[in-house]
Amino acid sequence: MSAFCGPAIVFLLCLAYVFVFAEEFLHLRKSKPVMVAAGLIWILVAIDFQLRGAGEDVSIRLRHVLLEFSELFLFLLSATSFVNTMVERNVFEALRSRLTILRLSNRGVFWLTGVIAFVLSPIADNLTTALVDGTLAMAALGKDRKATVGTLVSIVVAANAGGAFSPFGDITTLMVWQKGVVPFGQFFSLFIPALVSWLVPAVIISFTIRGESAPLERANVSVRKGGYIIAAMFLCTIFVTVLLDHTLHLPPFLGMMLGLGSLNLYSYFLHRHESKALAETIPDSAQNNDLERESGRREPFSIFNILRMVEWDTFLFFYGIMLCVGGLGAIGYLNGLSTFLYTGLGPTSANTIIGLLSAIIDNIPLTYAVLTMMPHMDMGQWLLVTLAAGIGGSLLSIGSAAGVALMGLRRDIYTFMSHLKWSWAILLGYAAGIGAHLFINKSLFH
Repeated sequence: MSAFCGPAIVFLLCLAYVFVFAEEFLHLRKSKPVMVAAGLIWILVAIDFQLRGAGEDVSIRLRHVLLEFSELFLFLLSATSFVNTMVERNVFEALRSRLTILRLSNRGVFWLTGVIAFVLSPIADNLTTALVDGTLAMAALGKDRKATVGTLVSIVVAANAGGAFSPFGDITTLMVWQKGVVPFGQFFSLFIPALVSWLVPAVIISFTIRGESAPLERANVSVRKGGYIIAAMFLCTIFVTVLLDHTLHLPPFLGMMLGLGSLNLYSYFLHRHESKALAETIPDSAQNNDLERESGRREPFSIFNILRMVEWDTFLFFYGIMLCVGGLGAIGYLNGLSTFLYTGLGPTSANTIIGLLSAIIDNIPLTYAVLTMMPHMDMGQWLLVTLAAGIGGSLLSIGSAAGVALMGLRRDIYTFMSHLKWSWAILLGYAAGIGAHLFINKSLFH
């Protein structure tokens, strides 16, 4: 490797991350700097390979990274389309409205929203879970600042912990499953460790939650036509994806795209039905002016409107990060890091450190870096890095999509510093979760 290319690649990646960290202040989407860095890094990789007389190997390595990104992208495109469709059909809003009629104490709201986050995040992503659950908590707790902060912190921890034991719950678990290092069913060995990692800080925080929740009016929100069918289609898609992976060894993205195709087909009939229904809604008197205006604003269901709702900035960020990390792997830097961490420190210490780093650096590039290194680890250690990367992001509010989403939802109450006050309790849960995994799943360690 040339003396120039290696340090230049590291500098470009660090510079890109400076802009990513400054997104909140610069309002520069995080995908932009990493995409530029990815292109420049691979140009430097190509120069380095040319100088070593191995220029033809660059395209092979680059296409390998691109293939991994493409599989992840197609899987996420399908999953987020289903989730966004259920949001558009009011499935989650109807759930929230039904829960608001319960007259619970602040502590009751705290535990209810935590349980919902832990149960919902393995199916839906932690971002959607946090937004739905956080809205419910803030509506129920009203102006009680202390209870609101504690509850939102619990929701972030629960959403991240719940996603750690499911291949669908987090991008990191999905990457590990798609790589084939952990089978689908093996992830559920992390259920109790993940539960412990949430319950420890939740119990501590709950002692500070007192008072009665705000009185709430019953909200009549109904699921729009086809909402329940689409939810059932999503569950069937997950089942078929797992079945194809187990029986025919087909990559998970294929089953998910099959489900997305079915959703597209169903959307055709749903669009026709709603177009016809809206055409027949003709007000017959001047008293129906409000109805006429409302009907004019509504549009029949369209799958293309759903696809516009996809968070393309996030997808392009994944593209940039995976290519940047792939570039580090191509020049051999990740092999050196793997030797230092997994041979020098040992896999348990290395995986624990990676989990702590995920509170500062996004867990996606960290997990992808480990998968690129591909250190020799047993099943218990692969589950450990999955657990650590999943729950470690809860230590800081900026360490996960759930925390960032709730900071945007209630900037006046839930802030970086208000979350940081509970980081010590979350760290105890992090240590307890890892300890529970090492004890309960000790048969998976060799």
